[in-house]
Amino acid sequence: MPTTVADAMTRDPVTVPAQAILKEAIQTMAEHRISGLPVVAEDGKLAGILSQTDLMWQATGAPLPAYITLLDSVIYLKNPVRYNQELHKALGQTVAEVMSDRPIVTIHPEASLREAAQLMHDKRVRRLPVLDAQGDLIGILTRGDIVREMARSYSETLAEAPA
Repeated sequence: MPTTVADAMTRDPVTVPAQAILKEAIQTMAEHRISGLPVVAEDGKLAGILSQTDLMWQATGAPLPAYITLLDSVIYLKNPVRYNQELHKALGQTVAEVMSDRPIVTIHPEASLREAAQLMHDKRVRRLPVLDAQGDLIGILTRGDIVREMARSYSETLAEAPA
């Protein structure tokens, strides 16, 4: 059974430039039937991830901030910084304006699938960009890749079992 990320990852993943028009990125995701795209900066380095979750703000719009007034003061019931981020996602026209760029959870190709699965579980991510030693994007590992590898391994185990 292949045990490393390199054995199960999708090599040369579909990517999108950070300055791409959002409509083009959405079309790319639909054509390739993928739920997320690695976003690359002008230097080719990973800049973020554009996911279906990021795009939901485009479909729903940002909610109005909840607030109360007390003695001529406005008190926001939600974090105004978060509201500002949600508003940018709802109104963004480029990938850079909508993508998730918080610290991106990545993995190296030599890591075990067990380690990758644990990282996905702990960080609650659906995909892991795979970076080489120079920090260049060389692949992507999704939950589906891990499940397919598990299924293949189980099939091989069953085929090798004595009858």
